[in-house]
Amino acid sequence: MFDMNQHVRLLPEQIEVPYQPPRIARANGIDICYDIFGFSDAEPMVMIMGLGAQLIHWDDEFCIELASRGFRVIRFDNRDIGMSSKMTGGKKFTLYELAKLRFLNIPLAAPYKLSDMAADTVALLDVLHIRWAHVVGASMGGMIAQEMAISYPERLRSLTSIMSTTGDPRLPQPSRQVTLKMLQRQPDGYDAFLERFKQTWLFLRVGSFPDDEARDLDRAERTFARGLNPEGVGRQLRAILASGSRKERLARVTAPTLVIHGKIDPLVHPAAGRDTAASIPGAKLMLVDRMGHALPISMWSMVIDAISRHAHGASVQMRAPTVEMRRAG
Repeated sequence: MFDMNQHVRLLPEQIEVPYQPPRIARANGIDICYDIFGFSDAEPMVMIMGLGAQLIHWDDEFCIELASRGFRVIRFDNRDIGMSSKMTGGKKFTLYELAKLRFLNIPLAAPYKLSDMAADTVALLDVLHIRWAHVVGASMGGMIAQEMAISYPERLRSLTSIMSTTGDPRLPQPSRQVTLKMLQRQPDGYDAFLERFKQTWLFLRVGSFPDDEARDLDRAERTFARGLNPEGVGRQLRAILASGSRKERLARVTAPTLVIHGKIDPLVHPAAGRDTAASIPGAKLMLVDRMGHALPISMWSMVIDAISRHAHGASVQMRAPTVEMRRAG
């Protein structure tokens, strides 16, 4: 991690941007750990991570590159993960419950839902005195971002939903093999965790990405050092499954929306990306060759370009009516 208030530049072509190291905000009745890349007067962009993933899974360089494009990039640990508040309640998730949900449509009980996690994000923006932000979410983070766009439309300048879904139960589901793999109990001990981390991301990336594989040990060590919470991951999974489908409500979204999805995603089927884009009025869809359920380094430039163009375009679109009104006056 970086020193207090230093400027960072990790790649030669990147400009130096300010960095605010991790702090704790009291928001929505819980503690949320966050950090910030970028200048204070830049357009805010909040990054929401997926199931069981800490804020550092938005890689530092990824955030720095976005910040160098003119954004104030805020990443944070969702509740029940990393250095944010650990919740309580909820029994261990079982495949029997999943079967009841899928085949009998019996609701799943959960201590909290995605709507609560969306409220966490809005409350963090309140603490930071941010009226609106570009919101970028990956996987579960995309679901939370969608909930924000539905319930708090005035707080989003744009929405980018990455490798996520509407939650429509009619969409293709992961295979039983994939489900069992992702529901494996987190191993005890440092060495076993590092090995599981490496194998999980090899599976999610689908194929060989040497640059990422070279970093997996460091990523795993940082994750372990910030603290693990297997019970919290289970509660986050319950939140996803208990929240149901957003498909019908997504028709109310007014934020300019970009949907990014990998063509070979093994966890969230590409059909889910198509469904997300089709469910949000005016949404743009970007399907990425060779992309699984991850953001490999070799694809960063393409993805960051797309997010940046979309967000800046949304800001221009927002300012345009004001300009036209002035001309008319």
